[in-house]
Amino acid sequence: MEFVIKISQFLLSLSLLIVLHELGHFLPAKAFKTRVEKFYLFFDVKFSLFKKKIGETVYGIGWLPLGGYVKISGMIDESMDTEQMAQEPQPWEFRSKPAWQRLIIMLGGVTVNFILAILIYIGMSYFYGDKFLPVENIKDGLLVDNVVANEAGLLTGDKIIAVDGEKIKHFSEISEKVLFGKEITIERDGKQSTVTFPEDFLAQLIDSKERKFIELRQPFVVVEVPDTSFNVGSGLMKGDIIAGFNNEKMKYADQVKVGLDKFKGQNVSARIIRDKKEIELPLEINTEGKLGIVYAPSSTTETLEALGYYDFDIKEYGFFESFPVGLNKAKDKLVSYWDQLGAIFTPSTGAYKGVGGFKAIYDIFPNIWSWQAFWSITAFLSIMLGVLNLLPIPALDGGHVMFLLYEMISGRKPGDKFMEYAQMVGFFILIALVLFANGNDIYKALFG
Repeated sequence: MEFVIKISQFLLSLSLLIVLHELGHFLPAKAFKTRVEKFYLFFDVKFSLFKKKIGETVYGIGWLPLGGYVKISGMIDESMDTEQMAQEPQPWEFRSKPAWQRLIIMLGGVTVNFILAILIYIGMSYFYGDKFLPVENIKDGLLVDNVVANEAGLLTGDKIIAVDGEKIKHFSEISEKVLFGKEITIERDGKQSTVTFPEDFLAQLIDSKERKFIELRQPFVVVEVPDTSFNVGSGLMKGDIIAGFNNEKMKYADQVKVGLDKFKGQNVSARIIRDKKEIELPLEINTEGKLGIVYAPSSTTETLEALGYYDFDIKEYGFFESFPVGLNKAKDKLVSYWDQLGAIFTPSTGAYKGVGGFKAIYDIFPNIWSWQAFWSITAFLSIMLGVLNLLPIPALDGGHVMFLLYEMISGRKPGDKFMEYAQMVGFFILIALVLFANGNDIYKALFG
């Protein structure tokens, strides 16, 4: 069932983005009286799942879900229709239109992507508002349960004040900014200092295969006391919070784990929080530092707030207030993704090792249906699609834009043969990138 929910969100988001992106090309093409021969969701290699001709355009759904396209008459694109290009230009063809009209048609897709992201962020701001944790409300620092981050100089209990001189305001900003930062300003034991990351920090992080990075410190919550546990008769119950041993108070799960190692092989008096009241229970810690129970850190913001661990702020926006808020969110995501792309194309950072394909995108969707999560992910993917399509690679919108700008500046139009060869080169580059990204997915699935 979880698979069905995740794949449904993935395909719905992908389909929405593809159709709207291609509509961004379709509408200006029609406005400039340019013939559009095909409008397809997914690729129709050899055959289509569905197609219907309306007017001069065939609308259809292909079987290969790697994207979509509009086939515009008189344009050298992925269809490589050289037969049509060998004929005399016709007034309704793309190549017969002024360069500025062709530029608008080519920029239509990415323009829709960016507008869509802005509209989603505006809508989310209005309907959901924002719930965030100000960094000043993180009194006891953060959980840094990651060997690479520890070796770089970050430790559990550190408060992260700024990254590369930019002050951190909310907890949600920390992981992303630290991942792509160089100098991290921290507060440890009341004193501020700077941690400088090595240039290949991202590569080390990816190679380590550790999933945890920087998280909130959370209480040690009992999930189950199995019948086979040596502590089954202790009185310990599901939902209890272990908060210390032998008069030593331990507020967080990471402190309890240290305590378990310290008192292993002993019988201890455990401090337990139950229904917000404190009780003492005798517990046995075995020689391996285990209690024989199932536990988990409490992760929901509601639970953490109710227990008094953190105070979250809630901000609601009126209809007109949501517009600048949504615009700023889109801008921040755009800048963030551009920084990530810069790191990926800088080999020394090793960020390219973390590039993922369709499985990586599929994995970011939750295994329960959440419209808030769906729209948030779709907005980010729309920005990602817009930025990637602007890369100056032939076969992408950015490649066409690059040649159109050259034409507008120089007054010379690149020859059709040159454009055909450029399109072929661009196509092979794209295939290589797709294979690399999805190959990374396969490698991670197999080895880790």
